[in-house]
Amino acid sequence: MAELTTIARPYAEALYQVAAKGDVTAWSRQVAALAAVASDEKLRQFADSPKVTGAQVFDLISSVVGMPLETGVQNFLRTVIDNGRLVALPAIAEQFHALVNAASGVSDAVIYSPYPIAGESLAEVVASLEKRFARKLSARVEIEPELIGGIRVVVGDEVLDTSVKARLERMKVALSA
Repeated sequence: MAELTTIARPYAEALYQVAAKGDVTAWSRQVAALAAVASDEKLRQFADSPKVTGAQVFDLISSVVGMPLETGVQNFLRTVIDNGRLVALPAIAEQFHALVNAASGVSDAVIYSPYPIAGESLAEVVASLEKRFARKLSARVEIEPELIGGIRVVVGDEVLDTSVKARLERMKVALSA
């Protein structure tokens, strides 16, 4: 895993330098879509076949991704394919996303909740979490019924757990001590 990270870093940095000259948001969506397609094991097996050309792999990925790709993103994809780094594309996308977030001062937050949170409620939760974590957050909600109530928030390596499950665990530890 560390090897993929090492391979991905220069690609992500170069990609970000080029993307920063244009619409980083559009590039980010396209790179994320490419990473999702490149995650497919069957696609990677196809790409690794000695009978398949790089152009065929490029055409297949371009057709599957389902959105028009910027010229720079197309060039990036060709480079990744030509260098045999398709397996590293998800790691490249992850590091690219981290660079985009760092430049814009935003952190990713995952909000685990036993019930869906959307609209105004989500905006209120995110606003209070931004105060708590002292930074702008890009949040997504994942449903986790085991929490019973409350939420658990993960921002980078920080965790804020206000769930009923966590409170019950703390009570259990306190009572058994």
